[in-house]
Amino acid sequence: MKDNFPPIRLRPGLDPAPFAQAYAEKKFVQVPDIFEPELAQALEQMLSGLPWRLTFNEPGEGNIQLTREDMQRLGQQGVQQRMANVMKLATQNWGYCYNTYQMNQAAREQRDPDHPIHQLTQFLNSPEFMEFGAAIIGETGITQVDCQATLYTRGSFLTRHIDDGIHSERRCAYTLGFTDGWMTDWGGLLMFLDENTDIESAFLPRFNTLTLFDGRKIHSVSQVSAFAGKPRLSIAGWLRND
Repeated sequence: MKDNFPPIRLRPGLDPAPFAQAYAEKKFVQVPDIFEPELAQALEQMLSGLPWRLTFNEPGEGNIQLTREDMQRLGQQGVQQRMANVMKLATQNWGYCYNTYQMNQAAREQRDPDHPIHQLTQFLNSPEFMEFGAAIIGETGITQVDCQATLYTRGSFLTRHIDDGIHSERRCAYTLGFTDGWMTDWGGLLMFLDENTDIESAFLPRFNTLTLFDGRKIHSVSQVSAFAGKPRLSIAGWLRND
């Protein structure tokens, strides 16, 4: 599978300059058609078939990642109890629940060694991508790109928070969208909040689109509705200066 996957590269001719101007003004920008159409479709198909893990946070345990086998061992009652704890935390505007594939972690652990997901991890940490992102956000010294694939199904959410890192090493947050035809009423919107926690702006997850934004702005992903027509598929992470 890995050998047959097309080379991953930015769409030829992309100029970061106009996006850099927009980011300087608003600390937010979207770059449409980041990949050529055939590559974007291949990435969508590849990501859809990942061995996902359900991720959420629990007090005293931190980040939890459950494989399908883990959930089978827990059984229906065990999973329901875990979800009850997640929802209790969410009433206090704290927590998250969605499906993940931690790309950097999987690469370090040499997990799924023949899967083309590792080509995408390498690309996101390549000079081509890091220099393109750095040019847009006006930063020098980007050393690493954290990345996780995310799959939001009905009920998935991410409550409001900021992303700056323990040592402020996260210079910019980003998403790469791979969901075509998403509708506003399906939820799953990237939302930015003002100091009164009112919604300042909200954005659809768009296909083949790179979104860059200042993670120090309060943001969230609204819960995916019970009638969403498909899952919300994306890559999310940070451009870092360590």
